[in-house]
Amino acid sequence: MPGPLVRPAFGEAAPDQGRELKRGAIGNAIAVLFSNFRSIFTFLVARLLGPAVLGTYMVAWAATDVISRLGVLAFDVAITTFIARAEAAGDHGRSRALFRIAVALVVLQCAAVAVLAIVVVRFAGERFGLEPQMAAALSVMLCALPGLALYKMSTAVSRGMKVMRHDIFSRGIADSFATTLAFLAAFYLGWRTFAPEVALIVGSAASGVVAYLLAASLFRDAPAAVPPLATGAEIRKLFAFAAPISAYDLLNSAISRLDVILLALFIGRAPGVTLPVIGIYGTVVEVAIGLRKVNQAFNPIFGPIVAGLTVHGEQDRAAAAFARLTQWMLWILVPLLAAMWLAGSLILWIYGPQFRSGTGWLGIVALACAINALVGMAETVIMVQRPHLNLINSALTGVIALVADLWLISRFGVTGAAFGILLPYVLLGFLRWRTLRTVFGWKNPWSEARAPLLAGVIAGVPAAICRLTISGVIGQVISVLVFAVVFFVMWRRHRATSGELPLAG
Repeated sequence: MPGPLVRPAFGEAAPDQGRELKRGAIGNAIAVLFSNFRSIFTFLVARLLGPAVLGTYMVAWAATDVISRLGVLAFDVAITTFIARAEAAGDHGRSRALFRIAVALVVLQCAAVAVLAIVVVRFAGERFGLEPQMAAALSVMLCALPGLALYKMSTAVSRGMKVMRHDIFSRGIADSFATTLAFLAAFYLGWRTFAPEVALIVGSAASGVVAYLLAASLFRDAPAAVPPLATGAEIRKLFAFAAPISAYDLLNSAISRLDVILLALFIGRAPGVTLPVIGIYGTVVEVAIGLRKVNQAFNPIFGPIVAGLTVHGEQDRAAAAFARLTQWMLWILVPLLAAMWLAGSLILWIYGPQFRSGTGWLGIVALACAINALVGMAETVIMVQRPHLNLINSALTGVIALVADLWLISRFGVTGAAFGILLPYVLLGFLRWRTLRTVFGWKNPWSEARAPLLAGVIAGVPAAICRLTISGVIGQVISVLVFAVVFFVMWRRHRATSGELPLAG
């Protein structure tokens, strides 16, 4: 039975892990910040080609993202854990051998999946309700799978080595800028029909190559594994570890993309569902996903650390790290969520005046993404110890999500899709936290969560009053500023009374 949650100050309970988490989180946060340059690409597609083309791209990307999980098969998660364990044991040669085996295997798998999926889409797409234009766009975008696989595996290796800065260069810089430049080049050369899809292929390949070169640089002086690894045996070990993870990873991906994919199947058959409307809703999702990226600043470093702690039976230190990271994430998520609620119309106006019609959907989807970001760390804890429990949780949630989305979209159109993504995330969060409490004996980290949630409520009152009494853009800007000032004061007071070091400390 795992030990109970120890609640001394986090820095006192585990100073090494605290500093390591902070360094890794800062590196990941910088990478996430740079990756937001990718939003320039979405903005350009919306402005230059309109919501209809953007809708086609969004649906094709949603389907591609789900299909990519069939090629990766959660080997990225497995290789992070395996390399973290090898490094914890001081076996750098084993890490290098695992890197080469896993990357080659998954890139080949994704290439095979891409070929098979393109054949299915081209010859059977209409039977699944895909319009010819949608099927053609998806066929082109599937060519990005090998590049996506190379990026995911190489980045997973770097994270297993606890090197987080590589993502700044691969995803943050190479992917963002290559995708945007490729789109502009295709647009001005007149290749506008599939310009977004071609740009994604180029960007994925660029990020994959950069991620691979950076990961390989970590093993330049690594000795050969002693004894040499048996490739077949290592692949079987990786597959055995990744199999249950891949199943719930596929389910999680399907749940997160189900709303957009099902909307494409309900074009003309549900209230108000058209391709331009899907483009507007897809932009809403793209904006709200920024909240899920907060998890990406913490989870990549938390994964290898919690794997190392739990393998040595240090459940109390792992639980303390989880509780403190929950608080850190809430201090970031709450003001971002408030900004989307208070100034959603202004944020969407940037993409074009017609996109402001998605303001109501943004508040719902943003809440769903914030919940998903927060509970994502619980998935990591369960994954490194009993991954089959994640599969059970995701399978139950997936069934409910499918039924709810079908019913809600058929009756309420895009608004139903927004609520259809909120419901499963709330359920999944409840199931994951219940698993931590009943299976591992961890306490829910409400004591850590109380301060940022209370600060959000206190800051929300004057901000809401400003939003309701002052109309237009000025009202939105003032309400966000009021919330930010009050929330910042509450954060400073919390730091002063708790004695907590700043994240960069």
